[in-house]
This record gives sequence, C-alpha cells and structure tokens, in this order.
Amino acid sequence: MSSSANIYVDNGSYNKLLSYLMGLDQPQLEEFKICLQSSQLLLGNFQQIPWANLKAIDPTNLLCLLSEYFSERQIWEVTLSIFDNMNLTSQCTEVRAMMNEIAQTQGSQDPSQEEPEVPEEEKDHRRRYRERMKAKILTMWDNIPWPEDHIYLRNVTEKEHEGLKSLLYPNRTGAQPQTIVLEGLAGVGKTTLAMKVVLHWAEGFLFHQRFSYVFFISCHKVRDMKDTTLAGLLSWDWPDSQAPIEALMSRPESLLFVIDGFEEMDVPSTLDESPPCKDWYQQLPVNRILFHLLKKELVPLATLLITTKEYRTNDLKKLLLNPWFVQIVGFTEGDREEYFIRYFGDQNKAKKILHWVRKNESLFHFCSAPMVCWTVCSCLKRQMARNPHFQLSTQTTTSLYVYFFSSLLATAEVSLSDQSWPDQWRALCSLAAEGMWFWKFTFKEGPQTQDLEAPVIGSLLRLNILRKVSDCEDCVTFTHQSFQVFLGAMFYVLRGVRGSIGGPPKHQEMRVLLNDALADTNFYWNQMALFFFGLLKRNLAEELEDTLRCKVSHRTTDELLEWADELESYDLVSSCFEFLRFFECLYETREENFVRQILSHLLEADLDIFGSLQLQVSSFCLKHCQRLSKLRLSVSSAIPQTELTFNLETLETRPHSKIRQWQDVCSVFSNGNLTELDFSNSKLNAFSMKKLCCELRNPRCKLQKLTCKSITPVRILKELVLVLYGNHRLTHLNLSSNNLGIPVSTMIFKTLRHSACNIQYLCLEKCNLSAASYQDLALYLTSTQRTSRLCLGFNPLRDEGVRLLCASLTHHECALERLVLWFCQLGTPSCKYLSDALLKNKSLTHLNLRKNNLRDEGVKFLCKALSRPDCSLQNLDLSDCSFTAEGCQELANALQHNCNMKILDIGSNDIQDDGVKHLCEVLKHPKCALNTLGLEKCNLTPACCQYLSSVLRSSKSLFNLNLLGNDLELRGVSTLWKALKKSTCKLQKLG
Repeated sequence: MSSSANIYVDNGSYNKLLSYLMGLDQPQLEEFKICLQSSQLLLGNFQQIPWANLKAIDPTNLLCLLSEYFSERQIWEVTLSIFDNMNLTSQCTEVRAMMNEIAQTQGSQDPSQEEPEVPEEEKDHRRRYRERMKAKILTMWDNIPWPEDHIYLRNVTEKEHEGLKSLLYPNRTGAQPQTIVLEGLAGVGKTTLAMKVVLHWAEGFLFHQRFSYVFFISCHKVRDMKDTTLAGLLSWDWPDSQAPIEALMSRPESLLFVIDGFEEMDVPSTLDESPPCKDWYQQLPVNRILFHLLKKELVPLATLLITTKEYRTNDLKKLLLNPWFVQIVGFTEGDREEYFIRYFGDQNKAKKILHWVRKNESLFHFCSAPMVCWTVCSCLKRQMARNPHFQLSTQTTTSLYVYFFSSLLATAEVSLSDQSWPDQWRALCSLAAEGMWFWKFTFKEGPQTQDLEAPVIGSLLRLNILRKVSDCEDCVTFTHQSFQVFLGAMFYVLRGVRGSIGGPPKHQEMRVLLNDALADTNFYWNQMALFFFGLLKRNLAEELEDTLRCKVSHRTTDELLEWADELESYDLVSSCFEFLRFFECLYETREENFVRQILSHLLEADLDIFGSLQLQVSSFCLKHCQRLSKLRLSVSSAIPQTELTFNLETLETRPHSKIRQWQDVCSVFSNGNLTELDFSNSKLNAFSMKKLCCELRNPRCKLQKLTCKSITPVRILKELVLVLYGNHRLTHLNLSSNNLGIPVSTMIFKTLRHSACNIQYLCLEKCNLSAASYQDLALYLTSTQRTSRLCLGFNPLRDEGVRLLCASLTHHECALERLVLWFCQLGTPSCKYLSDALLKNKSLTHLNLRKNNLRDEGVKFLCKALSRPDCSLQNLDLSDCSFTAEGCQELANALQHNCNMKILDIGSNDIQDDGVKHLCEVLKHPKCALNTLGLEKCNLTPACCQYLSSVLRSSKSLFNLNLLGNDLELRGVSTLWKALKKSTCKLQKLG
C-alpha cells in the first residue's frame, strides 16, 4: 500500500466521495467492501484492509478507513475500479468526471510533496496560533512538579524526536494511523508526551507539513463546562477568539486533536442511543462533542491523539474506529538504574538499593513513574541519614510512603492548633478516598475542598503533595496518583465513623473496598488495599500518630476479622477472588498473629507462583492456613536445587531463602485439614518435588485427591511413588496431560498394584500412553479391586489397546464401575471387544465412547451386550460416533430388553428424524427406565417433534431431554410445548 504523510481530500471532494458510498444500498455496500479484499481491483501493490475492520462499517467510517490506507487519488481510483467491476455505469461516469475536475484544479499532485501554497492571511493565522499554543504548553510545562534531579527528563534528544515521529507516521502495517491512544499508569509520561507533540509542532520541529492546526483539549478542564459547539470549543485557544472555521472545515485531514486524560470523562450509558452529530455548529454539552469526535462522527478525517490511564482502555475501545494503542511504560529498568545512581551518587549503594526494590515487585512496577522513583529515593536517603543501622529488609511499600509523608509534614509550616490538625488531616484523607470511589483526581478549591483550611492547602502545595492544575483555574490534584491512593487508604485506619462518600459508615465502605479490590484487576484499587493492610503494622501506626497527631482506630483489626469471618460462606474460587493479591496485602502487615487469625477463616485457595514475590507471600501466608481443605497451586518460579547458598561478601554459607519459603509452602499439606491438592501446570525440579512429596507422606497429611496435570519435566512424577505407597487416605489421582512415557508409567502402575496403595479413581487423559503402558494398565486392573473409575480419554488407545483393556475387564478381580474412552481412535473392532467384556463384567455401569468412529456396525456389536437383561450398564455416551438411524434402530431393539439403562447420549450423530422415531417407540414402553436422553445436533426437523411429544405425554421415567442445535422451527417447538403442558408429562429439564 502506498501511504502518504499529507493525505489531501478537500471538503467538496470528501462530500462527493461520501455521497457515492451512501448512495449504495446495503447489498451493494457489502459487495463494495468484499471487492476491497481483491488485489486485482486494488490496482497495484496496495495492502488489503483487514476484513475485521470492514465487515460492520458504515459509509462514513468506511471513507475514513480508506483515508488511512490510501491517498486521495488512490481512493478515487480504487472506487472507480470497484464501481466498474460492480457494473455501476452511471456512477463510473460521474466518478471519472469528478476525477478530471480534481485533476484540473489540483494538477498532478504528488502526495509526498510540500503542502500547497497557503494564502498570506492564513499563514498569519497559523503563525499566531502556533505562538499561542507554544506559550500555552510552556505554561503548563512550568506548572508540572519536577522534583530534584528530574530536570534532565525535559531535554529533547534526537532519539526522542524519532520516538515522537513514530507515533504519528505510518504504523507497522504501513497504514497511516488516524486514532492513536497513549495508555499507561499514572505518572509515566502520557500527558508529557502529548504536550511535546504539540510543542514540537508549534516550534516547527515536527509534523508542521502534515498538520496545519493542532488542538490540545484537556478532559478535566472541559468536563464541567457549559454547552458549546465544536466551532466554539476550537475558538477558546485562538489568539483573537475567533477560529477560521471555514478554513478548518475545508481541510479536516490536516487537523490533529490531542485529547488528554480520557479517564476524567464519564461515558453515559445512553451514548449509543444519542443521534450522530456531524455539524460543527450544533450546540451540545462539551463531553458529547468529544464523544462525537472520538467516534469519528465529527471531523472523521482528522487525526486523534488520546491519552488515558490503562483502566479506562476498554471503555475507550468501544468508541473508537480502528485505534492504534501505544503502551507508555515510563522509566524502563535502565532509566530506573540511571536515576538511582544519579540520586545517590554512589553506584554501588544505588545498585544495592535497586536490587532490594526489584525484589518488591509491586514497588518496582510503581517506580516506572518518575515521581514515585523520586519519592522512594528521597525517603530511603533520609532514613539512611537519620539511622545508621537502617535495614532495607525491614521496609515495605507502605512504610516508605509513611516515612515520606512523616518527614515532609514534620517540617511543614502550618499555623494550626493541635486540636484542628487531626481534623485537617482526616479531611485530606477523606478527599482522597472520595476521589478514588468516583475516579475523581482533580478537585476545585472551595466547593470540593471546603473542609481544608487555606494554610493547609498552601503547605500541601509547597510540599508537592498537591499541585495546581495549570489549565484549570482554582483546581488542585495530588502530585502523583499514588499519593491519593495512599491517603485514601489511610482514611480507613484513622479514627472516625463517617464514611468518605456520605452514605454507609466507614467500616462498611471498607468492606466494599476490599471485596472490590480483591476481585478486580484495577491497579489502583489493588494498591489501595495493599496500603490499607500495610498501615495496620504497629510501628507504622505509631509513626502516624506521632507525626500527624491523629489517632489510628483500634477497631480496624476487629472489623477486618469480622469481614474475614464471612469468607467461609463464599465460593471464593468461582467468584474470582484474587488469593495472591490477598496474600500480598497480608504480607504487607508483617503481623503474623493478625495474619494467623485472618487466615483461620480460609478454607480454599487458588495460587499461581510465577515469581519471587509470589513465592515469598505464599510462604508467609500458607503456613498460617490451618483450616485450608482445598488448594490449587501452580508453580513456575525457579526453586534452587541445593539448600545452601554462598555469600561472596561474608564468605559464609547459609540456607537459601527460596528453599525455606518452599518448605513453608509445603507445610500446609500436613495441616491436618487439606484433602484436595491440585498442582497442575507446575515446573519443578527433582529437589523441590521431593520436598513436596515428603510433606504429603507426613502422617498428619490427610490428602484424598491429588491432581498433577501438565507437569514439567514429566520425569519428576516418579517421585509420586513416595506418596502413593502406603497412603491409604489418597483415593483420587489425576495425571492427565502428561506425556508419561514408559519409565514413568511403568513405575506408577507398578506402585498402584501394590496392596499398600488405595487409588480408587485414576485419570490418565491425554497421556500419550504406549502399547507397553496398556499392558501394565491391564495388569494393574486385574490385580486390584480398589479402582472403580478409570479415565483414558484423548489417548491413541486404538482397537489393539481396547483388546488388552477388555481382557482385564472380564477378570474376576476387576471392580471397575466407570470407564471413559472418549476420542481414543476406536473403530468397529473395539465395539466387539467391549461387547464381549460387557457380557461378562457385572461391575461396569458407566461407559463413555464419545468422539470415536464406531459407525452403525460398531453400535450393532455393542447392542449385543446391551440387549441382555443382565447387562449392568446404566450410562452410555455415544455422542459424535458417526452412526445413523440404522444404529438407532439397534439401540431401540436393545433397550426393549434392558431395564438398567438410565442415561443415553447420542448427540452429534446424523440420526435424523427416523432415528428419533425408532427410539421413541421403545421410550413409550412402560418398562423402559431411561431418564436422560441426549439428542443435541442430530439434524432433527419439526417432523420428529410429533414422536417426541407422544413420549413426553406417556413416559413415566424421562426427566431430561437435550435437543440443542437442531432446527425445530416454531411449529416443532409448539408441538413440544403442548405435550409439556400435559399433567402426565414428567420432564424436568429440556435443553
């Protein structure tokens, strides 16, 4: 595709193109879009537009999308080519005439050439506007708080120029992005980057040929403004208060709208119902104007550059057409290292501190924001200077913020009495908490800060806790959002009953906060919960009371224990409770007695240990989970092979911290209450696996169910022999999704055969078992009467494997009750072996043969056994087994003589109406005991409903019927409905 940095479609040309597209009826529009996928009709080496972007698009947005991929001339040429292919003769004539007219007025314009000659008056307009925008951005720039050692961040380098250019020039596909979104955490530089785009344009360094005008719109500034028009909105920044709207409208593709802080906007639930707006002079609320801009209804050919915090990305995606998202990460690891070295001056000390920060993953993540980097560094530097025995290992994220605010406020010059200071501090924390509830980060001095006295606000501004908002008069915001998060969390540990939002009392707000934070992926809610728990640490509470002269509530821990008491009654796993986040919060307290009390209410947990932090917090918490009965534990964090580590500085050996942590994790297995353990999807070495198995062998271990799916490497499963041998409590073992191989499977089957093993349920699905493994399995089944359930689904068992298996099924020692052989590549011969086994086996009641190519002949073999009155089978799954109505006839004949069959699933077979007719004849028989019948996706029509309704009226046993995936039409459903209303109908569930 040929792309241009200067796409030029004048207003008349744009309107004409749009009129041609809007003149197409719906089938023609669909054909036009399909033609855009044809390389022949695209007349050259143009890149195809992805169909996902085309299929649901309307004419206006289609033209906008075409402008992203083609220059003006190319759009006309492609349109003509497609119209000609569609045999739209009159439209072709008009398009050719329009192209000739454009060629005469514009000449043979090269899309890559300099911008066309601009009249002197407009040049003057542009010059004065650029000066105005430069002054505006520099004023905003000067109001941004730049802490010490941050001045180097403002330097414009050649590398940064290239980075800015890449934002607004062709993306990876070669297309010209017209909607670019900068997303990221608070304080990582989204607004700064957007401001630099405007500044460099205003100074003539970048984009001056592509964009005639660039508009910077701050969402928090315009959010509460009165109704206006787009023309009026653009005039606010004009030097003489009146923008040249007609000139702007004539070249919409040369406009760039920078929309900063989308997270400040509330998206109304009725937005989709509002009529589209294309009129620059239509009077609307400002937020509505912005939404119409975002949706490309207003100025569809303009380029948009939008900044947002990442938690509002999903809301934004719903509004935008073909957006290009750019993740702004702030300080990279290299930037953070450079900053720490600059700040501390001593490279060794800086790297030692940075190593500690890295181990605190959430804090290290937070340090991607330059302001947080400064906060951490300044706090650590002050504490090291104050205390020669200062230890990094005792610090938490919360303690750093406590000491940061304490040291700032200890020197604050605020003329307040001791009595009023606690009230002022509570007011600040309440303001922060209220803002978090409503996602409000900018506050108007006066109405919203009325509880804060002017001297306090002045001090908070001087201390860089608050800052002025440069483009919003009399507005303040917290200098970094983490300050607001921290102070909002502090609100819930200070004394007081009243909540922050004027409704429920504080302790109820706290409960809602925790429930939301521990089930939400929003980073700021998570961090608020972390700070809240961290503030419960005794020495931090004392520090707050000493510095702030306001008391911490001693009821908070009691209220938390009451909240934890309710955890027992919830199904936490299905409610998406974030156990690891909960453990991180508890670890932040470092109060073991409190943690023990909280975790005494936890009965199940679901943990993914993928890094050092997850291992650390899990080890701290799991050892206190004395009532835990179910645990899912996925481990991918590297655990050392040896127990000792060598310290180069002290030349001493000491126990490796990760080994100790792993031992603490494993200690929960012997708490006396754990009955179910699932450590699927884990990567363990032999050493850590042995540690795990040793704890499972502990006499105090009461484990009954063990699941080990997808373990890496598979060979470590041999260590399970330690657990299986002599463990009479363990009855369920699931080793599915492991390529066991001969050595591992041989050792496991050999152990299972031992009289000291008590496995009753064995699941080996998707284990790629070999022929040798089936021989070991058959031997195992004939040597024990303990195993009653065996699952072998998704293994290449084939007919020979079934032959070996069936030989064991006929053995008098075999006590198997349930056998699952779904998708095992079985054919007709397998059915003969199974039928012979069923004739002799009196214990098997459940058989699953789903997704095997059994065909009618195979079903016929099975029915030889099923037709015997003494056949014990009660549940048979033959879904997706490639048989037809002929197989149904065999099943119907067999069921006439079988009173034991309760459940039959024959879905996803092409049995059609004739097959149902055969079954219905036997279902009406009074001795038929079938209570569940599966007929999903059987190519049934309304004709079968007459047979089924007859069964529904007369059957005394049929309770469940599945007809999903069949085209029964309204008349078929109506027939069934009449039968369902009969008092004689016993059906309870119809699918």
